[in-house]
Amino acid sequence: MNEFFLEYFGIESDTLTAAAVDTLYMVGLSLILGTLLAIPLAMGLVLWRPDGIKANRLAYRVLNIVVNIARSLPFIILMVVLMPLTRFIVGTRIGTTAALVPLTLFIAPFMTRLFEASILDVPRGIVEAGQSMGASTWQIIRHFLLPEAWASLLLAITTGTVTLVGATAMAGTIGAGGVGDLAITYGYQAFNTPLMMLTVVVLIAFVQGIQSLGNTLARRVRNRA
Repeated sequence: MNEFFLEYFGIESDTLTAAAVDTLYMVGLSLILGTLLAIPLAMGLVLWRPDGIKANRLAYRVLNIVVNIARSLPFIILMVVLMPLTRFIVGTRIGTTAALVPLTLFIAPFMTRLFEASILDVPRGIVEAGQSMGASTWQIIRHFLLPEAWASLLLAITTGTVTLVGATAMAGTIGAGGVGDLAITYGYQAFNTPLMMLTVVVLIAFVQGIQSLGNTLARRVRNRA
């Protein structure tokens, strides 16, 4: 196998495997961290909006502006802007682990908007039913909003994951490792077209697998409802 990869792609198969593992590591961990940040932010936007159950115009405007600003920055610029923060948190500005900081802060506001839209799609009558039963805000969130929005939230997470795969490829520009770094260092800079095509195929396989899994899970949730 190594001989085949060396002959046709100029790398060992272990190098490709390690790059794929790095990509999964960056996508998986930053997705978890970004989701943990996005859920409370999305709930704040839903609850504090003018027609929300905990309407707070000032808090909503501030949070809305912050999320919009965070979403306005292209990922490549965000990586550069966050380098001092990345160095403070991780101890270095380059590498696979260092990429988790900009990846997390890139995907969190993106997921926030997706989660907000998913929760807002829950019929108003369901919330009113919870209120009529005397449910607290937390109970409405836990027993009414999130269960009803779960299938849509799964699709939002799927979209966020696919977006992260593309972002990890760009993270290769700061030596973050992964398939993107492999494509840039051993493919583009070395004029290795076969390797470039191979990395494209690997990334497509990642995206197709993630999208298929997300669609399947969302369909099962809807069928159980």
